[in-house]
Amino acid sequence: MNRVVVTGIGVVTPIGSTREKFWSGLVEARSGIGPIKNIPTERLAARIAAQVLDFDPAQHFNPKRENLLDRFAQFAVVAARAAVQDAQLVITEEIALQAATIVGNGAGGMTSLDESYFKLYGQNATRAHPLSIPRFMMNAACSLVSMDLGLKGPTFMVASACSSGTHAIGQAFQMVRTGQTPVALTGGTEASITVGTIKGWEALRVLSSDTCRPFSRTRSGLVLGEGAAMFVLETRERAMARGAPIYAELLGFGMSADANDITAVDPDGAARAMRSALTDAKVNAEEIDYVNAHGTGTALNDKGETVALHKAFGESAARLAVSSSKGVLGHSLGAAGAVEFAATALALHHQTIPPTANFEEADPDCDLDYVPNTARNAPIDKAMSSSFAFGGLNAVLVLGRA
Repeated sequence: MNRVVVTGIGVVTPIGSTREKFWSGLVEARSGIGPIKNIPTERLAARIAAQVLDFDPAQHFNPKRENLLDRFAQFAVVAARAAVQDAQLVITEEIALQAATIVGNGAGGMTSLDESYFKLYGQNATRAHPLSIPRFMMNAACSLVSMDLGLKGPTFMVASACSSGTHAIGQAFQMVRTGQTPVALTGGTEASITVGTIKGWEALRVLSSDTCRPFSRTRSGLVLGEGAAMFVLETRERAMARGAPIYAELLGFGMSADANDITAVDPDGAARAMRSALTDAKVNAEEIDYVNAHGTGTALNDKGETVALHKAFGESAARLAVSSSKGVLGHSLGAAGAVEFAATALALHHQTIPPTANFEEADPDCDLDYVPNTARNAPIDKAMSSSFAFGGLNAVLVLGRA
């Protein structure tokens, strides 16, 4: 079995679209949550989101190409380019034929879908845009990444709602570890801040009206976000031979299904995924120093995740540092696991634990160390990144210091 490392990180996020800006925003708890600016809000009750406001597709694509890509695919392509550049990876014909491209996404091209339906039902249009299907099909992201970079190996999308990015990275990890591919480009992307999507989330009554406060007693719900994170994974032997930067080593991957409720987290299912990841990594619970939690900021999720951490870690839970990045990034759904994997890998690289932003008051039901508001310099040898999705689909990654 090969050892697998992260050698390239590319991001498009509400707090910055370079690795450096992303990391500084996390450690400074500089929230990307604010008033919605890219869509009409007259019909919305929830008028805040974590938007990527500095993204101009014209800077990255010619007009013909831009017209083909929905926003979620644009994010994926730009983040993938950045990851390859960051990894100093030269894509030879040999690599192109073998490299895997595996991307997670929860909703597909919602911007294109929303615009199409508005024209059809709201404006009585008689025909759709000729590129409607290629723009909003979910596999557009991985297909266009592979086309953009000329990657011809195994290529597919993973859809498991809010665990999509983590499942995609886990699948890529397994393929590199077992020798199916020497290099994988993987991550997650989402861009579903549209009027129709937000109305759907409003109906669930889980959106906050002011901000996201994970694990705080005063938490009032989640805030939708958007963005992408992509990574170059390769064997440690190959990375060291070519002198590539190494941010972290991927040690293990665990999955489970709750088979219970369509929306509520099941602590037993979440804990099983954590334990599965630890077993796969051959790591004991007491060896984990930091957990980047799913931490959505809803009353039930944060309480349930805390119970799951106690179940999975036992007495070791008391010494864990746990933080959620969603107070800064919002909840980017299918991309959430990927951007949080980036946060975890960089925490190991910088030996700094990013804080849980907007934390106000301790909650008796959330009784762990959530690293409130201020980053913490601390030795981190091993860390965990967790995602728990609607439908009861859980995915967890364990990382180690490079």
